[in-house]
Amino acid sequence: MGGEDVVKIEDLLALMATLRNPEVGCAWDVAQDFASIAPYTVEEAYEVVDAIARGDTDDLRDELGDLLLQVVFHARIAEETGLFAFPDVVRAVVEKMVRRHPHVFAPDGTLLPKGSPRRDPGAVARQWEAIKAEERRAKPPQETGPLAGIPLPLPALTRAHKLSAKAATYGFDWSDPAQVVLKVREEIDEVADAMVHGTRAAVAEELGDLLFSVANLARHLGIDPEYSLREGNMKFARRFTAMAAILEAQGSGLSDCDLDAMEAAWRAVKMLEVKMSETG
Repeated sequence: MGGEDVVKIEDLLALMATLRNPEVGCAWDVAQDFASIAPYTVEEAYEVVDAIARGDTDDLRDELGDLLLQVVFHARIAEETGLFAFPDVVRAVVEKMVRRHPHVFAPDGTLLPKGSPRRDPGAVARQWEAIKAEERRAKPPQETGPLAGIPLPLPALTRAHKLSAKAATYGFDWSDPAQVVLKVREEIDEVADAMVHGTRAAVAEELGDLLFSVANLARHLGIDPEYSLREGNMKFARRFTAMAAILEAQGSGLSDCDLDAMEAAWRAVKMLEVKMSETG
């Protein structure tokens, strides 16, 4: 595997098999199971997204490798317990993609000719939803009801986005974003009321309603709420760091300043960003 040799997926599979070997492998890797490495799988997926957002293609290459390693790790654990192996994972996704693209492939996987009537672009979305619905019916029931099929482990904002979108397919939706804005304001008032008259549990419930409404507003505006919040997080971190730098230049640290001083430095950072955007 060294030097300029071409590295194949079999090399990674062999590497993972070695790491999982109880006699010569890594004690940490041997001790893991599906549940223990699941958090790392989620983390690696987010790091892929982060590399894309930063436009760092070198980091993206590395993070995709880390994510692939997680897939191989899970597949190896499954193989050891006789459930399935990595080739079964590949076969399953290939079959699924062929099945979900009847406008591209024939049932046997061969490519449809360019002029095929099944390549109608208008039918693609309808076909996709119908095929996924059929797949869900074929699986053992995990969740029932008209909103079934939206994974529970999704980030909460993403799941809220998908839940409201699925509800909208039944006609349960606002007609325009302005109505959703009014709903958001209504939920803010209910949070404020619960803060005065309700319990902590009531406040938490109303706050959940508010966040759901915000995710719904993002959907109406065509914005991914997770992406929007990530950008907001990055902006806050950037501004907070710049604020700390201003205070340090003035001879004070964060722990030495009161809120008024921090607010003044925060406003200075925002004004500087405005000026830079106007000149840039």
